[in-house]
Parts: sequence; C-alpha cells; structure tokens
Amino acid sequence: MPHTRRPAVGYLTTVAAAGLFAVNGTVSTLALQAGIPPTWLTALRCGGAAVGLLAALALVSPQRLRLTWREVPFLAVFGVVGVALTQFLYFVAIGRLPVGIALVFEMTAPVGIALWVRLVRREPVRPRIWLALGLSLSGLVLVAQVWQGGGSLDPVGVGAGLAAAVCLATYYLMGERGTATRDPVALTTWTFVAAGLFWAVVAPFTARFDAGVLGERVPVSLGSLTLPLWLLVLWIVVLGAITPFWLSIAALRHLPPTTAGLVATVEPVFASVVAWLWLEQVLSGWQVAGGLVVLAGIALAQTARTRAAGPAPAPVPETPAPLSR
Repeated sequence: MPHTRRPAVGYLTTVAAAGLFAVNGTVSTLALQAGIPPTWLTALRCGGAAVGLLAALALVSPQRLRLTWREVPFLAVFGVVGVALTQFLYFVAIGRLPVGIALVFEMTAPVGIALWVRLVRREPVRPRIWLALGLSLSGLVLVAQVWQGGGSLDPVGVGAGLAAAVCLATYYLMGERGTATRDPVALTTWTFVAAGLFWAVVAPFTARFDAGVLGERVPVSLGSLTLPLWLLVLWIVVLGAITPFWLSIAALRHLPPTTAGLVATVEPVFASVVAWLWLEQVLSGWQVAGGLVVLAGIALAQTARTRAAGPAPAPVPETPAPLSR
C-alpha cells in the first residue's frame, strides 16, 4: 500500500526538529561552561545516541541492523568524519562563538555540496549556485564584522565552524551514496556507532575528564535554578540527538529532501532567539543582517542541483538529516 504524503506533517516535524536542535545548542553551551571538554561532550552524545538508536531498532526492526564486512570501511569514514568530527567542531565553535553565529558558519555546507557536485563530479548545477556562493560569502563578512580590526569573532571558533561545514557537507554527500543501498535510519544508527567507538578510543587521550563532575549541580542561567550536569547531558542525547533525528527522518516521508533542507534553515534563527532569551547572547545589527544573507545563499544552494539528463533517471535517494547540532 503506497504511503500517503502529508506535506503539513512534514513541515511541522522539520520545524520541531530544528527547534530541538536549536535548544540543544544552548544546553550544550551550558554543559561546556560547566567543565565538560568538547571531546567528552561529543563522546557522550555520540555514544548515548548510538545506544539509544541501536536499542530502538533492535526492538522495532532488528533485521535492519544486518551488516556486511564490505560496508564497514564506508561506515567508519562516514561516522568519524560526518558525525564525530562534525559534532566536535560544532561544540568547539559554540564554546567560542554565539550559538546562532556558529550555526550560520556550519550551515554553509549546502553551498559547498553544490560546488563539489559542479566542480568535482561535473554534474549539471543551475547558475544560481554562483549567486548563492556570493551571498554566503558576503553574509559571512557581515557576521564576522571583518572591518573591526580583522574581525570581531574568535578565529578558532570561526575556523571550527567552517571546518564543521566541510564535515557536514561530507555527511550529506556520503549519506546520499549510502542511502542508495541502506535505509536512512539504519545508516545513521551505524554511523553513530562508528562515531561512538571513535571517541571511546580518542577522548581518553585528548582531554582529562572526571566523570564525578556529572553529579554536580550547575547554574542554568534561569534565575537561581541549578540542575545536575548529568541531566543536561541526558537532554543533549535524548532531546538534542535521538528525538530530532526521528523527527527529521519522519519529515522525509512527507517532504522531498531539498524542501526539508530549506525549512531546516530556520534553525540558526531559532538558536539565536533561544540563546538571546536564555543566555543573553546579543547579536549586532550587522550580524543579524549577515545571518539572513547567508540563509538566503543557503536557500539558493539547496535548489541549485539538478538531475543529470538521461532517458530514465533513477530516483534521487533521500539524504538522512544530520545530527550535528
């Protein structure tokens, strides 16, 4: 029985996922400020999400977890670059930049994807990609306010945000290839397993972390309210990773990936509003304007790709929604 598409449901679930990802940026900032190093916060998020997704699929549809040895190298690279490093670099960025600004840098990934497709794959791309690139670069100049003595933003944070965009673009490109043979839910589950295993090995050697700190109560910038740090980490895993992931995947049953991607660009806007109300991270007028210009460029880039001409084009695989935020 064919599935009935309901665009309204797709829009609602995409916006809900973007909202949860946006709140997760602020919660993650609080966890970083409480003393969890970015490497360990990434390890906890990747490992927790991997356990949650594995448990869910094992209960609901265990046959989808079947794996062949030929898939392991691809999943390892996908998980390390597309998931582990994307999240780590994002956490570095939000530790040094306002959450909304960090997301603006990271979400330039679609522009890079369209350029890769045009320049490396030699696939046809609409001319609007050059306008998208110009808008994105112009917007980033405004966001960084480069006329203020070489820029008003932390250079390490900016570099981490742009590097996260490269890793996120890699996630999309590899995801497009991976979903040709495997469903998005199982694919993303195994990439999180690979990411979790990577950080389980790397994190202990890159940063010291006393697990006892998870039991300490930390201020959450809501009056005098304090919460145990482990509760913030639990939020990051369940409501900042697993739940928005399922919402994003559910949206792809009702919307094409390009449309879902365009709707998801509201995330930096949500993130800036949440950080402003919660953490009092105030952006300048130039930064707000620059962010809007970047989002316009992202929207154009999302619509720049075309199908290659041919007598019988194959269906375009749906790319799984990222879990980088």
